[in-house]
Amino acid sequence: MSPRENGSGEEPVIRDNRKIDPETGRAREATTADDGVAQEESSSVAQEPEAVTADGSAADLLAERTADLQRLQAEFSNYRKRVERDRITVKEQAVASVLTELLPVLDDIGRARDHGELTGGFAKVSESLEAAVGKLGLATYGTKGDPFDPTVHEALLHSYSAEVTEPTCVEILQPGYRINDRILRPARVAVAEPSEEEAPRDAADDSGAADGSDEN
Repeated sequence: MSPRENGSGEEPVIRDNRKIDPETGRAREATTADDGVAQEESSSVAQEPEAVTADGSAADLLAERTADLQRLQAEFSNYRKRVERDRITVKEQAVASVLTELLPVLDDIGRARDHGELTGGFAKVSESLEAAVGKLGLATYGTKGDPFDPTVHEALLHSYSAEVTEPTCVEILQPGYRINDRILRPARVAVAEPSEEEAPRDAADDSGAADGSDEN
C-alpha cells in the first residue's frame, strides 16, 4: 500500500546524517541538523545575560550576609568586653569589702608595733597578714609633712604654725588605706596652717612699700 493509499499525503523523508560521504569519502558540509545545533548554541548564548544577572544577585546577597556577620561579630566583641569589665568591677568590690573589714585589725597591729608589743608568734602572724593584704593591692599612705589634701586626708585637729607655708599634715593620727586608685579610708591627720600673724605683717610690708613708692 502506498503512502497516498494509507491516507497520508506526504512521502517519508529519510535524512542521511553521516558526516562522511560514502561515495567521495570526504567530509560533508554542515547540514540542517548542524544548523539546529548552531541554533541551540546561539540560544544558550542568548541566555548568558540571565546567568550574569543571577551571578550579580548572588554577589549582592553574599555582601549582605558578610556585613551581617561582621556586625554580629562586633556586637559579640563589645558584649564580651562589657562582661569582662563587669567581672573585674565585681571582683574589686568584693576585695575592697573584705579589706575594709580588716582595717581595724591592721590598726591594732600598727599600735602594737608602735608600743613595742609586736613580738613572738604574734609578730609573725601580723607580718603574714600584712603581706597577704598587700598582695590584694592594699597600700597605706600618709606621712608627716605631706601637704593637706581634703580628697585623701581627714583633718581631726587644726592649728597654726610659723613653720609651714601651706596647710600641712603635721601628725598622722591614723594611716589611710587605698586599693589601686580607690580610697578605702582617708588618712586622719592633724593639720597646721601658716600663722595668722604672717598675713598682717606681709600686708603691712606691702602697704609700706606702696607708700614709699608714692612719696618718690
